[in-house]
Amino acid sequence: MEPITLTTDRLRLRNFVPGDLDAVYEICQDPDIRRWTVVPDPYTRQDAEFFLNRLVPDGWREDAEYTFAVEPVSGGPLLAAITLISRGSGVWEVGYWLSEEHRGLGYMTETVRALAHWAFTGLGCTRLVWRAELGNAGSRAVAERVGFAVEGVQRAGLVNKGTLRDCWIGALLPSDFGLPSPLPYLPARDQPAQT
Repeated sequence: MEPITLTTDRLRLRNFVPGDLDAVYEICQDPDIRRWTVVPDPYTRQDAEFFLNRLVPDGWREDAEYTFAVEPVSGGPLLAAITLISRGSGVWEVGYWLSEEHRGLGYMTETVRALAHWAFTGLGCTRLVWRAELGNAGSRAVAERVGFAVEGVQRAGLVNKGTLRDCWIGALLPSDFGLPSPLPYLPARDQPAQT
């Protein structure tokens, strides 16, 4: 798939370009981004170059991972990055980071909503998954504001910096946005207690 641009009232989600190198490098110096996300730690200029020149374009070319740069729709600095990763069978996973000085303004909630809507309407997504390491309260707050149902804790549910870590997991369905699902959904009924 060719990269596309999405817009919200305040934000533009666009393809990363070579001119984003300095901003990506600077934002990823944030200890919280290095702690809670899978970006390398320490984060070097070579890591930023690999992200921009290999990871992002390869993901789009292989239709396996769609990464967007987030900036104000009226123009301005790079604010964030957000990625959709295919997990197969119509399931996608969302991951994101946001620059420290732009936290608390609702930008990431707005970004995740826009990307979730596109996943459901443009990709045929049947289930959008969010995961974050236990303790990443900022990521969880965004997911809950978007409407993800936090389903529990996965033991050793994600790998970060070569270590398995417990994580929260949540899901968003097309019906949570009032959209039809590409497949019928039959939720489990409450089962009577067994004696």
